[in-house]
Amino acid sequence: MGAMTDGSLLAVCRVHQLLPDSGSVGVTAIDKRPVDGKVKVRRLGLRSDVQANREHHGGEDQALYAYSREDADVWALELGRAIPPGLFGENLRTAGVGTTTAVIGERWRIGPSVVVEVTSPRVPCSTFQRRMREQRWVRRFTEAGLIGTYLRVVRTGEIAAGDGIEVLSRPGHGVTVGDWFSNGDAGRGHRLLAAEQAGELTLASDMHISIAKALGRSR
Repeated sequence: MGAMTDGSLLAVCRVHQLLPDSGSVGVTAIDKRPVDGKVKVRRLGLRSDVQANREHHGGEDQALYAYSREDADVWALELGRAIPPGLFGENLRTAGVGTTTAVIGERWRIGPSVVVEVTSPRVPCSTFQRRMREQRWVRRFTEAGLIGTYLRVVRTGEIAAGDGIEVLSRPGHGVTVGDWFSNGDAGRGHRLLAAEQAGELTLASDMHISIAKALGRSR
């Protein structure tokens, strides 16, 4: 890792196999596991990775899901079990660069060429609960607020475990992924919209929907 990096990429994970699931789609691609060597990153995510439920997962605004070692370590203590990379369905396990604490719209360089942008929090679902086999998992994960972040791919390239992560830019609005997930109120919504109007970031479509709901509740 170079001297200018802020953190590192511990693992790159993509789907190992599609598993049967009792949800509406019938299968799930949540079984992500680390892969060796370089992996191509495209606009829609990692090469050879898939999402089974395209209605709620994937697309350019959710091309990658990142989760930090720091947050995973909290869960390891809480659950009394290891949280290996990929268990939460993440594509990237990071260290030294927060995912829940990332500011919406901040950009990272991963390795020599790939640039990604923080877009929105992960919203836990029943598939995730079945994966974890923990009672009340969706509620517990929601209440803890350690949710990680989705990323948009700004510049494609290749990444590998061990690559450095550099924070290239951070918008001044100050709203983190965790802030919005746990406290997405009208004030934060106005700050995000103002930042978008100022050209600091492009909000994901699901963020616009979420902000509209927050503004509606404030009336």
